[in-house]
Amino acid sequence: MSENRERRSSDYDETQVRRKSSSSSRKSSAKKKALRKKKQRRRIILLVVGIILIIALIIGLFAWSKLDKMDYQDIGEVEVNELDEETVEILNNYTTIALFGVDNRSNGNYDSGNSDSILICNINNDTKEVQLVSVYRDTSLDVSGSGSYKKCNYAYNHGGAGEAVAMLNRNLDLNIQEYVACDFNALVDAIDALDGIDLDITSEEISENAGNLNAYIDEVAKITGSKGEHITSAGTHHCNGVQATAYCRLRYTSGDDFKRTERQRTVLSKMAEKLKTMSVSQANNLVDAILPKVSTSLSKTQILDLATDVASYNLTTQAGFPFNSTTGTYGSKGSLVVPCTLESNVLLLHQLLYDRTDYEPSETVQRISSDIKSFSGCSESSATIKYDLTGLLPTTTE
Repeated sequence: MSENRERRSSDYDETQVRRKSSSSSRKSSAKKKALRKKKQRRRIILLVVGIILIIALIIGLFAWSKLDKMDYQDIGEVEVNELDEETVEILNNYTTIALFGVDNRSNGNYDSGNSDSILICNINNDTKEVQLVSVYRDTSLDVSGSGSYKKCNYAYNHGGAGEAVAMLNRNLDLNIQEYVACDFNALVDAIDALDGIDLDITSEEISENAGNLNAYIDEVAKITGSKGEHITSAGTHHCNGVQATAYCRLRYTSGDDFKRTERQRTVLSKMAEKLKTMSVSQANNLVDAILPKVSTSLSKTQILDLATDVASYNLTTQAGFPFNSTTGTYGSKGSLVVPCTLESNVLLLHQLLYDRTDYEPSETVQRISSDIKSFSGCSESSATIKYDLTGLLPTTTE
């Protein structure tokens, strides 16, 4: 069935969010946007830098002892929903790893901190195809298993990597047992070690009234102590670590956070391309710069196993979850991305990742989906934002 999937990354197809016409609604929207901007200034938006591919590549070039630079954390056996035998068997044919970008400036470690970037890295053990799915950080999910519905990035802050991985398993019917996390500075250093990447910058992204890329460049430079020149014209630019990281943080353009996660995956894809052609000196710089800023539950042996197939890895799919959703403010829960519905989105996720056209979500996912629908009032027809999965999903066979 995987032959039916087009092996290329999907461009994000935005659909316009419905706008109310009354002046009171416009004022309310402006007020909410201003509040989001205020919160944004206090929050560092992070990007996971595809550290799995980075580690897999460099281990083949450098000594085993290099991996001692990393922060190893044993999260034990992570709880998984009760899945049917066929699903368990299929999931065992894949290596699925959670990737987190964590704001840990307040504590300097990986024990807590909001996971402002959450990605699912799915590797087909047979074909070596790699899929990346961003989980939008504001998505309303059961973060603790006790029916506590919050933004999903709360799970890492509340219980560290173990609870964040469990949150993904619980809400998405996955069997993830390993994670990799990095902090804000790691991305800047990784891109600089690769001698930068080429990015297409739009006029909206550099506009002071929209993306305001240069304001982000100044902030990233101040935080990291690195330098980044302003970008003053639209077009293709060779960006260093500060500039590319600032690009990843852009949120207030058309598409908002959904477009931001697309930018993150674009940067990740560009980095993956350069990783395959980097020199020995670049690899050495990458190791020394990145590994001390990485936390993982992967053992040295597991990393070495990944390394043996690094030349065969092929990044085929990038997408954002939930695929069908809407946004709104729900009392004390705050401003959320609401799956429409979680059950139908999980069904699509398993089609995308595991070629399942006959998948039935577990009772746990069905319960969570029902709870979200109950407090939000959102059904499948409520979706105002839809991710274009054309050509990515398997076709049903008779």
